[in-house]
Amino acid sequence: MRLLNKYYILLIAVTLAVAGCSDLLEPEADNHSTFDRVYKDPDFAEGLLMNAYSKLPTLSYSFNDVATDDAVSNDKFNKYQLMATGQWSAQYNPMSNWDNMNKAILYLNKFIPLIEDMTWYWNNEDINRMFKVRLTGEAYALRGVFRYYLLQNIAGKSASGKLLGIPLYNDFLEENANFNMSRADFEASVAAIKSDFDKANEYLPMDFRNLTNVNQLPEAFSTVNLTNYNLVFGDVSNQRITKRIVLGFKARLALLAASPAFNANNETNRWENAANSTAEVLNLIPSASGVAGLDAKGHTFYVGSQVNSASVTSDQKEMLWRGNSNALSSTLEKRMLPPGLNGSGEVNPTQNLVDAFPMKNGYPISNPLSGYDATNPYANRDPRLALYILYNGATLQTKVINTGKGGGVNAKDSLTTSTRTGYYLRKLIREDVIFSADGSTTPKKHYAVHMRYTELFLNYAEAANEAWGPTGTGTVATYSAKDVIAAIRKRAGIAQPDNYLNSISTKEEMRELIRNERRLELCFEGFRFWDIRRWGLALNETAKGVIIENDQTTFNYVNIEPRVYQPFMQYAPLPEQEILKFPGLEQNAGW
Repeated sequence: MRLLNKYYILLIAVTLAVAGCSDLLEPEADNHSTFDRVYKDPDFAEGLLMNAYSKLPTLSYSFNDVATDDAVSNDKFNKYQLMATGQWSAQYNPMSNWDNMNKAILYLNKFIPLIEDMTWYWNNEDINRMFKVRLTGEAYALRGVFRYYLLQNIAGKSASGKLLGIPLYNDFLEENANFNMSRADFEASVAAIKSDFDKANEYLPMDFRNLTNVNQLPEAFSTVNLTNYNLVFGDVSNQRITKRIVLGFKARLALLAASPAFNANNETNRWENAANSTAEVLNLIPSASGVAGLDAKGHTFYVGSQVNSASVTSDQKEMLWRGNSNALSSTLEKRMLPPGLNGSGEVNPTQNLVDAFPMKNGYPISNPLSGYDATNPYANRDPRLALYILYNGATLQTKVINTGKGGGVNAKDSLTTSTRTGYYLRKLIREDVIFSADGSTTPKKHYAVHMRYTELFLNYAEAANEAWGPTGTGTVATYSAKDVIAAIRKRAGIAQPDNYLNSISTKEEMRELIRNERRLELCFEGFRFWDIRRWGLALNETAKGVIIENDQTTFNYVNIEPRVYQPFMQYAPLPEQEILKFPGLEQNAGW
């Protein structure tokens, strides 16, 4: 066989040798695809869209809580820690999403004009037409999403005090195009994003689900074959963006525009718009409309049994949009579990956050009616404290975690992988992921969370309170801010009747409670940093921790790490290299 192969090789070599010499001087096709293929091959063309999906910033948890008063890290090179302690600048900005968001937007701008000209399905014109509709909706929806994230990140005031937004790239910019574009003002940016969302919703279905009856077909496709419709708009497309998801992002956009940092005159109509836009989504919850649709297990969406039960056709009521749950992994747990459970204990909740959890009777620990015991500070607390944070004496994987003096490797500052604050992260961790002493692991399913209904309930409560006060409702909802917060606290396990909530009557008191409930419910999901900024609050509250003495009843609260932010940092910077390259871009003031 080897000899035969040698003969074949020799034959090929001779054949090449007798070929015309001019052919040898011409470069041969190297069988690599070029960009031109996207104009001919629908699979390659759709790759532009899928590339955009791959740039969603919520594909993993950032744990940028380390840049706030909610957490620190035992990793001295943690980028958010460096940022929070004085290194944040236009040259060093871990929060920047400029590159990824703009790349995604430009990919989509390249894709949108291709959709109508491409043949997506050769054998059936109905299917081909439906693909064009679906892909057009997805493209505009995603462009709106990426523009929203960019606006959230870089919107801010110029040196002249003008509120600026984002550059509005509406077309793909070729190599020789003019990239030196100025930023649109904030209002124009919001309008452009809303336009993308409205355009998307002209094309997208509410959900991607298999229909079972021709009477369920939308009017635009009432004459198509049911099987063909399901091929394009059925279960196979689930977890792509839908009209329902777009409505959620449209509501997020309205809340951003109403927030104090971007609503200097506190225009009530903006709050009304945000509340009504959010209520529109909440009224469409499939399980039940409005507050009745609040998932009883929504605050523990990450536990193994709930993740395992998620499927394409039967999902948790809490998830408006999530990623795929098929992949097995243990990376998150390896990063976050205490060293006594063979983890790295990377993110450490602060005493600041622990103190934000009320008592089980609903009263803040600072309130005389709370019953708080300084010598037994974790007793009778809001049950979410035990669900989200590992404190001294808590049990995980049948092991008691001692973070006080004498607590071994889990004690504060014992190892480089031990907690710096006296607390470890529990939220988001699957407790059935175990790292054995022999080095073996038991990876489990996880999925990315893009949007939860709990966030939208909190968005509504915030906007409704600002628009109409604690008990007012608008024209879309029949429930108030107080109704929503009552349901969330009851779900959390706050004792009923909730006397503390019942005592609140003013917009100001309710605002403080809503912001605190948001802090608790959404902790470690990447909201705190952006919330503090859009509320116009200071970012520089020192991160605190606790030293627990051997008697286990003496708790000394100490400063762990400063937060070094200047007032102008309410608005984040654009990358300095972009400002230097393109003078048309205007930097936010102070950077």
